[in-house]
Amino acid sequence: MKSWGLLLVAALAIGSSFGVHKNNFKTCDQSGFCKRLRSFKPEKSQYSLNLDTVIVHGNVLSAEVNTVDTTTQKRIILWHYALRLSALVDGTFRVEIDEADPLYPRYRTQLALNGEPKADGLKIVSNENGIITVANSQGHKVIITAEPLKLEFVNLAGDVAVILNDNAQLMVEPLRVKKERVDDEDTNLVEVEEEGTWGENFKSHHDSKPRGNEAVSLDFSFPEADNVYGIPEHTDKLALRTTTSGDPYRLYNLDVFEYELDSRMAIYGAIPVVYSHGPKRTAGVFWHNSAETWVDVVNYADSTVVSSLVNLVTGGQKRRVDTRFISESGIVDAFVFLGEKPADVFRQYTQLTGSAPIPPKFSLAYHQCRWNYVDEADVRGVDDNLDNYDIPADVIWLDIEYTDRKKYFTWDPIKFPHPSDMVANLTAKGRKLVVIVDPHVKREAGYFLHEDATELGYYVKDKDGKDYEGWCWPGSSSYLDFFDPAVSKYNSERYLFENFPGTSKDVHLWNDMNEPSVFNGPEITMPKDCRHYKPPQDGNDGLAAFWEHRHVHNEYGLWNVRSTHEGMLQRVDNKYRPFILTRSAFSGTQRYGAVWTGDNAAEWGFLAVSVPMCLSLSVAGVSFCGSDVGGFFKYPEPELMTRWYQAGAFQPFFRAHSHIETKRREPWLYEAPTTALLRDANRRRYALIDFWYTLFYEHSVDGLPVMRPLFQEYPHEEDTFTIDDQYLLGDKLLIRPVVQPGVSSVPVYLPGAAQRTLWYDVDSYHAHHAAGYFTQDVTISKIPVYQRGGIIIPRKERIRRSSSLMADDPYTLVVALDVNGTAQGSLYIDDGESYEYRNNKYIYAKFKYESNAMTYSFPNENAHYPTRSWVERIVIAGIKTPPKTAKLHQGDKQLSLQMTLHKGNDVLVVRKPGANMAHPWKITFSY
Repeated sequence: MKSWGLLLVAALAIGSSFGVHKNNFKTCDQSGFCKRLRSFKPEKSQYSLNLDTVIVHGNVLSAEVNTVDTTTQKRIILWHYALRLSALVDGTFRVEIDEADPLYPRYRTQLALNGEPKADGLKIVSNENGIITVANSQGHKVIITAEPLKLEFVNLAGDVAVILNDNAQLMVEPLRVKKERVDDEDTNLVEVEEEGTWGENFKSHHDSKPRGNEAVSLDFSFPEADNVYGIPEHTDKLALRTTTSGDPYRLYNLDVFEYELDSRMAIYGAIPVVYSHGPKRTAGVFWHNSAETWVDVVNYADSTVVSSLVNLVTGGQKRRVDTRFISESGIVDAFVFLGEKPADVFRQYTQLTGSAPIPPKFSLAYHQCRWNYVDEADVRGVDDNLDNYDIPADVIWLDIEYTDRKKYFTWDPIKFPHPSDMVANLTAKGRKLVVIVDPHVKREAGYFLHEDATELGYYVKDKDGKDYEGWCWPGSSSYLDFFDPAVSKYNSERYLFENFPGTSKDVHLWNDMNEPSVFNGPEITMPKDCRHYKPPQDGNDGLAAFWEHRHVHNEYGLWNVRSTHEGMLQRVDNKYRPFILTRSAFSGTQRYGAVWTGDNAAEWGFLAVSVPMCLSLSVAGVSFCGSDVGGFFKYPEPELMTRWYQAGAFQPFFRAHSHIETKRREPWLYEAPTTALLRDANRRRYALIDFWYTLFYEHSVDGLPVMRPLFQEYPHEEDTFTIDDQYLLGDKLLIRPVVQPGVSSVPVYLPGAAQRTLWYDVDSYHAHHAAGYFTQDVTISKIPVYQRGGIIIPRKERIRRSSSLMADDPYTLVVALDVNGTAQGSLYIDDGESYEYRNNKYIYAKFKYESNAMTYSFPNENAHYPTRSWVERIVIAGIKTPPKTAKLHQGDKQLSLQMTLHKGNDVLVVRKPGANMAHPWKITFSY
């Protein structure tokens, strides 16, 4: 059990388990730069482009931008800035604005991008009357108005899709030298600058702000947009709401103990990408900045819009949404996506920041976790009971209590004396182990990690250059500075098998508390004036010799999980895919790990909000998302637990988890009827394990979300724009979780009426015509799930204790016919764990069904995998005229097949075709 003394400290610092203590976290008015810039009015100063300095070279337009004092009769240039407008491939542009000659370099976010963005061509189309128009090679245009500076991004249809600085809220606070004067009367030093310029307080904490004010701001307008989406992580709706009546949305990774619902407060993740959507088009903006950021949203269709917040230059145009990003530091660095459909902008974002790689297959199955399974006997008991109650599971997790007194890369010698044997017992059943490693390091003499980090200077430093000491689960702790390549390398090497005895390739990792969480820090995190590594350069001294935590805060967890990822690869010579779960998230996190929604509670509202939270993360690149099934805090009564398992089984990351103080709630600890329902939910997941695996393979190729909002696939169907209580998996399944207690029916929206789409209930194969909302009856065993007509989905009906044991089991192919009597689908197969797929050792197959034949073919004929799986049966739903005969053709083999017709629901079952999935095949039908 965790030390009760530490639990008390944590409760005092973070808040009790009865709700978040909001006064531990800042409002905009308590955040100096947010209060200062949010109220900024542009009357006294404006930014203008110096037309004489415009140069286009390759894909970049560069020019000088000046701020001009307009309060005097004589125009006075106050500050000089450098503007870069870059044209990138696929209708993306980048806008950067930095000081032309800063006092010292301003921080530029480092790790979010997946390599250098690919350049497109750029040329000047026209230059007259103070307006420059440039175009990329595809024909997208940018209209640049010189004074005041404004950039309008025009899509291929000739429509303005995004406008920068239309509301004149551009601001880059220039770095300055701290000036002081001597008061002649008492010779005291007195600051010239306004209060808060060189330091500010929050509660008992003081932020020294040695660089002074350095905030940046820019507004982005989206004409003809109905809604905007993105900027996770929050507990608000998928479609972002107008913020004029309260605080903006906040992006600042924080450890919020039992966060509240319907809130714009910052929590664990901060991904600064926003998308606009309306009937005509979709566009997007990625604000490439890792500092604390606040985002205002003004939807002109919202009756609560307060005109004083923005300079309303549009005359009250209804279909328009404005956003404004305000960051504490950095430069203006924004990517503009011109779409034009939702799938286009989602793909444009993942082209920049990366798609999730194909995960190891086991990670898409069921995970059993608790804080904490107390010892090896407890782990063995959980493992055995999963089998005793016939509940499939692939992973058992260990929280921090497995360590030797909270020292990571160690095992408790009493509770976990034989970790290698424990792991071997799990892997013998096809199961894995996940253990936690947090970024805080216990400050204890003799602990190798602390000794090494102290001697080598690997810790984050405080404002005075000494090793920073905070308080976390181990007590007094320090934090590795992953921004230093030597530190990241050292941390990665801790995962080598010789450095972490008891682990194997079947032990995977969980990086928690990596916001970073500091119980006694300001807002339960690291002080902003802590110091991080900065690559040495000639002449770097003083403030130029390091980055402050304020510059890099939202990136810290990303650097942590990247270091873990590198270590997991090194330990196996880059042969096997690692699985890593991280709580902190930033742009690019998806390249290294999965994300969960943090410390939720066993309440119906938290079950409901898991859908919009994961949808927001999915469109922001993080497809591998889930919530703690059952709720982390409190105890879920049987109905809630049942509904959560049913919902979790259809979310990408499926893990049950609970707090150390909660009553145990493994599935077999409920009454038998509830256990049976939880078992059924797990079995539903395992039947679709290859479907999930195929979705993630396709995501790795095209970058599109696995879990999708309805408007992605139905962008012209306005009713879908705000739906966030149901979603799509790929374009294939529609899921509507039951998230209210005691209901006997739920409203379900079936999109696609204009396309005459059919939706088949996966339990009955009953076909529904898309016609908007209808009422679906539910029982406690029913979750509404529908397969789209025109789709073929592979299933495995022989459910075993773990997914690896099902690898060579046969497939059932479910063919749901569209109104034309056709369908298609896909299937991905490889070894589930290695990188051999990069050597063409995989199968990516396409299914196609027409009335006279069904085919299974390989688009890439050079790829092959020797699977022993085969086709056990084919279920064809929606068939109106059944064939009289069916014949399998595979190589030299021809075989007449048996069929059974279920007339009540128009379902034809082709029995035991026996086709080998390692080779193409075809089934012909005659009538």
